[in-house]
Amino acid sequence: MRQIILASASPRRKELLRQLIGDNFKVVESSYHEKPQPEMKPLEFVIYNSGEKAREVASVTSHGIVIGADTVVLCDGEILGKPHTEDKAREMLLQISGKRVKVITGLTVIDIDSKIQSSASETTSVTIKKMSGAEIEAYVKTKEPIDKAGAFAIQGKGAIIVEKIDGDYFNVVGLPLFELNKMLYEFGIDVLEIV
Repeated sequence: MRQIILASASPRRKELLRQLIGDNFKVVESSYHEKPQPEMKPLEFVIYNSGEKAREVASVTSHGIVIGADTVVLCDGEILGKPHTEDKAREMLLQISGKRVKVITGLTVIDIDSKIQSSASETTSVTIKKMSGAEIEAYVKTKEPIDKAGAFAIQGKGAIIVEKIDGDYFNVVGLPLFELNKMLYEFGIDVLEIV
């Protein structure tokens, strides 16, 4: 089987890719740092970032397939980043409380050998329950919202603030497996044949 490289150090992406193809991949963290691109629409932004991550890793790798991904949470048209402090997490949770947000992931797959590159995106709507100040405080105290896009983790305790989702659950975690499987298949990788 061809070497598959995940251009991300995210433990959640690693776990999800393992669900799809077992341990048949390696992780090479991209050194690309995202910068705000105000002239880009959110969809363009995540595809651009996923492409930069994948290209950066492909440039230091001799062969194989590189997967790059970038996920953002959109609330009232504004891209929410990852809060690095409890205060920022509180502010963000207050902002998304009782709202419908969009989780958008850009995916880029590069075949280093043939130099072929493909990009796609996935969007999932997530309805966040109306939270009381005490609930926000309690969730922030778990430390889970820190460094999570939109200040919540659906795969953790954040599940209790998610009222409903419309779309790919795995996209909300950080790696849309349905879309990724389609892309890998186009590159000749059938995940059902990988043991």
